[in-house]
Amino acid sequence: MRLSARLSLCLLAGLAALTTTGCNTVPNSWMRQSQLRNRDMYAQKQAMANQAAMSDQDRARLAQENADMRQKLDLANQRLDNLQSERSQLNSRLTAAMKSQPNPLPESATRRFQDLAKKYPGFNFDPDTGVSKFSSDVLFDSGSANIKESASPLLSEFSKIMGDGEARHLKVLVVGHTDDKPISKDATKKVHPTNWHLSTNRANSVVIKLHQYGISENRMGAAGYSMFQPSTPNSNDKARSQNRRVEIYVLAPDSPIAQAMESDAFDPRSALNKADEFDPRLAK
Repeated sequence: MRLSARLSLCLLAGLAALTTTGCNTVPNSWMRQSQLRNRDMYAQKQAMANQAAMSDQDRARLAQENADMRQKLDLANQRLDNLQSERSQLNSRLTAAMKSQPNPLPESATRRFQDLAKKYPGFNFDPDTGVSKFSSDVLFDSGSANIKESASPLLSEFSKIMGDGEARHLKVLVVGHTDDKPISKDATKKVHPTNWHLSTNRANSVVIKLHQYGISENRMGAAGYSMFQPSTPNSNDKARSQNRRVEIYVLAPDSPIAQAMESDAFDPRSALNKADEFDPRLAK
């Protein structure tokens, strides 16, 4: 064999050896790197799966908490509606009880109140029940519980009638009413946050003014019915003006409501219970 041929065979054998060695070495390194990468990816995948599971649990927990809170809110709103309905029914029955009583005023006082109604527009008197009704526009400015100066003569004469003769032994219950519009002006809200506050505060202002004109405080009581005792449906501005009013009920000292007023804390529920006993027509 020629020398060149021998050299060629030797070179080929060497290359084959090198190739064989390389094939056995490089894939092992790649395999280790691939295994490490696979292990890292598996760990990351497991971590992400755990996070996803925790997120699902958190979402389920939050959904349940939200459902529980919504149920509690619905229950609270239902209870509030029931309380408001009960309060409205209570007020209706109490008003009916007061208006069902006959006029306790002596004839002379009744005639004087009728003359007073002719003298002052915005003041009405029912001779059958002895109930006096004041338009709030006569007594107050809009959204205010401060009695107008122009209303002082009317309240002064009212007090004089209630202080003369047999009328001076009668009780007086002052009740405030509003229309159905909520309090909107910020300045008014600071003093009267709701119509409940406004109606009650107006009744209190009338009581204080009547006391200043001579009616003893122990003869009087005050209450506020907000918008829940309209005298006519609140269908327009004229009707709303009629519902913004203060009513004064004159009560005989032995009437159940008058006796309830003499307690330490006047409770309309207690007064109504006594009225139910007095008048079977108002019993449940």
